[in-house]
Amino acid sequence: MRRASLSIVPCLILASLVILQGCSSTTADPTSNWSPNKIYSEAKAELDSGSYDKAVSLFEKLEGRAAGTPLAQQAQLDRAYAQYKSREMAQAIATLDRFIKLHPASPAMDYALYLKGLINFNDDLGIFAFISRQDLSERDQKASKESFEAFKELITQFPDSRYTPDARARMTYIVNSLAEYEVHVARYYYSREAYLAAANRAQAALNEYRDVPALEEALYIMVRSYDQLGLTQLRDDAERVLRTTYPQSELLTRGFRTKDSPWWKLW
Repeated sequence: MRRASLSIVPCLILASLVILQGCSSTTADPTSNWSPNKIYSEAKAELDSGSYDKAVSLFEKLEGRAAGTPLAQQAQLDRAYAQYKSREMAQAIATLDRFIKLHPASPAMDYALYLKGLINFNDDLGIFAFISRQDLSERDQKASKESFEAFKELITQFPDSRYTPDARARMTYIVNSLAEYEVHVARYYYSREAYLAAANRAQAALNEYRDVPALEEALYIMVRSYDQLGLTQLRDDAERVLRTTYPQSELLTRGFRTKDSPWWKLW
């Protein structure tokens, strides 16, 4: 019995060596002998072909290999873009925040801010979900507000950037949309006969936004809500402002827009 157990030992050692050798061969890094330029070239090829996960991995490797060089900075920006394209929004924003913190004087800072704004702008367009009849309580304006702030920082710091005109247009779109969101919430409350909440939400839109199309309906909601509450003086005041500000308004005669009427041309 003792001889039999001893003879097993060499077999076990041999098997372990085979397993270890197999593991080492499968974990070998094929890029270990690549130059930074070759890694970047391969990463760009993967990005252009739509292989975003592979591109992210290669750009990440390049950041380490070329640390402290402009190529590493470019790799970080490209990695953020690849993450954005692969719908890894949180990771993309984190990558850009790291870039902005580490490279405040980078000549590509305007692009970093623009990309950050763009990622939040396109984050499922959450505030526009009323088009799909999503419940109002499920929507969040956080991404759009963060998008606005990134674009604002871009146009403030880099007014002559090639990205600034598009950023300005998107900022206008965001403001209009945020105001419209408030009006949809107010209309939602009105439809649920929560008239005081409807009037307060419409008033909040008037206080926060200026010169946006949604304010016409905000005033109309206040007129209707105060009327339902029996607050005739407030109703008359709101109606007077509505008629003065929007003399061509048809809301007082035709009522609310139908649900299928588009309020804005989508981006």
